[in-house]
Amino acid sequence: VTRIPTKFSSCIYQHLFYWIGLDLDCGSFLGKHTEAAVKGGLVDEAAIDKAISNNFATLLRLGFFDGDPSKQQYGNLGPKDVCTEANQELAREAARQGIVLLKNSAGSLPLSSSAVKTMAVIGPNANVTKTMIGNYEGTPCKYTTPLQGLAASVATAYHPGCANVACASAQADDAAKIAAAADATVLVVGADQSIEAESRDRVDLNLPGQQQLLITEVAKASKGPVILIIMSGGGFDISFAKNDDKITSILWVGYPGEAGGAAIADVIFGQYNPSGRLPMTWYPQSYVEKVPMTNMNMRPDPSSGYPGRTYRFYTGETVYAFGDGLSYTQFQHHLVKAPKLVNIPLAEGHTCHSSRCTTLDLHDQAHSCENLAFDVHLRVKNVGRSSGSQTVFLYTSPPSVHNSPKKHLLGFQKVYVEAQSESSVKFTLHICKDLSVVDEVGTRKVALGQHVLHVGDLKHSLSLRV
Repeated sequence: VTRIPTKFSSCIYQHLFYWIGLDLDCGSFLGKHTEAAVKGGLVDEAAIDKAISNNFATLLRLGFFDGDPSKQQYGNLGPKDVCTEANQELAREAARQGIVLLKNSAGSLPLSSSAVKTMAVIGPNANVTKTMIGNYEGTPCKYTTPLQGLAASVATAYHPGCANVACASAQADDAAKIAAAADATVLVVGADQSIEAESRDRVDLNLPGQQQLLITEVAKASKGPVILIIMSGGGFDISFAKNDDKITSILWVGYPGEAGGAAIADVIFGQYNPSGRLPMTWYPQSYVEKVPMTNMNMRPDPSSGYPGRTYRFYTGETVYAFGDGLSYTQFQHHLVKAPKLVNIPLAEGHTCHSSRCTTLDLHDQAHSCENLAFDVHLRVKNVGRSSGSQTVFLYTSPPSVHNSPKKHLLGFQKVYVEAQSESSVKFTLHICKDLSVVDEVGTRKVALGQHVLHVGDLKHSLSLRV
């Protein structure tokens, strides 16, 4: 048997994260502890055999047992294969799609390249490279920083404002001077891996150091529109910026990758209509001051004032919510077709025929909702002047049983709609999967009664009965 190269064999025999479904781990933890887990009955040897088989199947497909791997089909892949024009455009498109427009006062964005002749680009993340690719990263073909991306469209003046994202001391006066002389100002702030990373938790939700001071002073001095860009993996309490009339637009770009700067410029100057949505709720700083990080209960507790966690249960104030995201155009949603009543067939002697049931146990064989499904048909109309994509989120608010969530995401679809045009969207909902709740002891049950389906401001009531 051909010897497996060391860099692969050392990973193969680390076995697997059985409990979370992975076949391969290249760290040391599983190599040290998997044998004890098997002897303790925590991991089944059959699962390890399956994982190793999957890994060897991949090696077989890559040609590792057909002689010298370097002479096989994939043996000489390198930068020339990765850094193609198409792949670099893909990096730019991925960054564009991930940008979330959170605030846009009076249609401040997009900027006009003919009206904006000079731009101040300020902030500790305004000219970064490696920060943009986060972690678990590959080797970029090239970087386009935010400053470089914007400078390709307009004359720029740059000042970092802080030595780094920790921003122990902001050079707010110097930064404000260049903002006062420019037609528009872009501030790029946020975090990097020195602030948030695996094994490095943030201790609060405020922007690090004196970043807030820098932003406020620069915005105060600016004569034109001020675009605040947050580069981070997690949310921040930026209520001060949300409520500051001088800050006309706010973008969250995550860690946007090697082409992040080009994508930011595309959005700011209108070559791309933003369509990203927040993947998490941004909480106020007061939340973490009142709630211990170790309290992971999802459901709120009115008796103690605990507000719960996540968009599904959280009852407190938010800075921005899960699913938030604006566009340069306006969309309307119209319900085309959805049932108002769905009956679940029960076996003849089922107790719910003679008593008032609020839920049905999914493991009860006396009902047959497993194959019960229906479609929801929607029409999305672009009533604005710009073409763009709309991410359609379909939520349900279930009946109030078993401390059910206030709302729950059933599915989402992104659809591109030309200006003054419309498109159709269909969701298929399965009763057992989509209209069920989990009770206090973790048992999933179908919730009977009134469910409210909603997309944006559109709501539709659906009654589920036996």
